[in-house]
Amino acid sequence: MAAPSWSERVRELLKRMNNFHEPGSSQERCLPFLVAGQRVGSAPPQVAQRLQDYPAVFTVYPAPGRIELHPQLVSHEQRTAAVGQVLGELRELGDFPCLRGWRDEHYEVMAQFWDPPLFSMERAATSLLGVHCYGVHVNGYTWRQGQPCMWLGRRTLSKPTYPGRLDNLAAGGIAAGLGVMETLLKECQEEACIPPTLAAQARPVGTISYTYEDARGIFPECQFVFDLELPPDFEPQVGDGEMQEFRLLGLEEVKEAIPAGDFKPNCALVALDFLIRHGHIQPDHEPHYAELVMGLHRPL
Repeated sequence: MAAPSWSERVRELLKRMNNFHEPGSSQERCLPFLVAGQRVGSAPPQVAQRLQDYPAVFTVYPAPGRIELHPQLVSHEQRTAAVGQVLGELRELGDFPCLRGWRDEHYEVMAQFWDPPLFSMERAATSLLGVHCYGVHVNGYTWRQGQPCMWLGRRTLSKPTYPGRLDNLAAGGIAAGLGVMETLLKECQEEACIPPTLAAQARPVGTISYTYEDARGIFPECQFVFDLELPPDFEPQVGDGEMQEFRLLGLEEVKEAIPAGDFKPNCALVALDFLIRHGHIQPDHEPHYAELVMGLHRPL
């Protein structure tokens, strides 16, 4: 039997990163999570069952089923405090693996990114309720001997998730109180020592979206993607210890690394998007080209 082609291996990566849409997922069994009448997430059945123990915060309705925050929690502050108390208790009980990665960092919860936030919650707990999360990823590229190359970071071995894997030049989730560009400047400075004057030249080029589930819960994520052309003589430097090194790779090397398992998976999708947009991947040469493009844009 012939080995799977590059396109076939990338298709499998995209399926894994969108497995919530695949047959056999928990999607049909999940309960919509609503706040003030707006759907903001999807809770697996085992989470819904546990939240029944907190009727002053969560109201769990039977079939067809939904979860709502208690209507007496009307302000951002009230909701944040009440949900935070429940999550703290669940963390102490230790039944949900995602809460072992508690970060003391909050994400805003809203129906759409541009909506006013309804409340904020611990980042590590968002997968319990299938809450949409947003981040910023920066493709850093330059030219060597007339050829485009991409700067990639390699994550430190001490990272709790995907240690030692390849990462984009800079990336990070959008924490409560921060905007897209604020996050970009912060992550560029902290992770790669890129001065704000240079980082501010990054161009917004779109988003990628995907939804996957694993033992920790459900992850509907949207990443705001930027391209940053770096001067040929500029080299990113290790900053806050998130990365152990930065490497400059040719685009063909980047392409081969995408399905090889060397990338943090969502960073592989960002790199794939870059290669497609810059014409390094051509529809006449990749039989699953259209499917690859669609796989980068599958919101919940």
